Amino acid sequence: MGHHGVMSDSSPHATSPVRPGAEPFFAPGGRVGVLLSHGFTGSPASMVPWGRRLAEAGHTVAVPRLPGHGTTWQEMNTTTWRDWYGELDTALTDLRSQCEFVAVCGLSMGGALALRLAEQRPEEVDALVLVNPAIALQRRDLKLVPLLSRVLPSMPGVGNDIKLTGQDEVAYDRMPLKAMASQLQLWRDVRENLDRVTAPLLMFRSTEDHVVDATTAGLVMKGVSSPERELVELGDSYHVATLDHDAEFIMERSAQFLADHAPVA
Repeated sequence: MGHHGVMSDSSPHATSPVRPGAEPFFAPGGRVGVLLSHGFTGSPASMVPWGRRLAEAGHTVAVPRLPGHGTTWQEMNTTTWRDWYGELDTALTDLRSQCEFVAVCGLSMGGALALRLAEQRPEEVDALVLVNPAIALQRRDLKLVPLLSRVLPSMPGVGNDIKLTGQDEVAYDRMPLKAMASQLQLWRDVRENLDRVTAPLLMFRSTEDHVVDATTAGLVMKGVSSPERELVELGDSYHVATLDHDAEFIMERSAQFLADHAPVA
């Protein structure tokens, strides 16, 4: 962990400089920890405002930069879902060493990674907050991705699906296909183990999302074993809702959710 509330970047894949605004974030705080994960081809920029708000509430907050993200899409093509998951897995271990309660929040693919942490480490993930998570899509062309990824480096990107003007998640404008093929493997793994999830679950879903369709929300709500699970619709945001019109609402609802479940300091 670096000084001045910024996590040090020691990714084995970090060959390109990190783009301004895509740096990871860490804030030391109390015994309640929150781990926030950005999405596929995105960067910590999509989660840091939320993370700062939680830090202001006194929590210990970590927003890692997933390997291959926030640099170049070409670099991302040299990473796999195991690299991205490994970064969060390490961050969870760090938080658990400092905190007695840890919640994991994820946007889009970050939601898939958060679910996998809750599947693999159910004793250590005390609560889950998901924003437009992705573990499945209806798009037919996804079936072609593993094949295409062998001949085509990238396709047009899916970043910055935000209704509010002037916002930037510092995402790639291309979708690296080798990385996308790896994400599909992650989704399958997460879908197969949903019943292992027991943590209280709060999920936000934008009614208008141009990246993720309704499939995932249905699968998650039906598939997890969490005794408490709630789906909240967002009416004024697109995919990157954490930077959109409903960001304030997400921050307030999630802070309340944590207060309801975390032990009082």
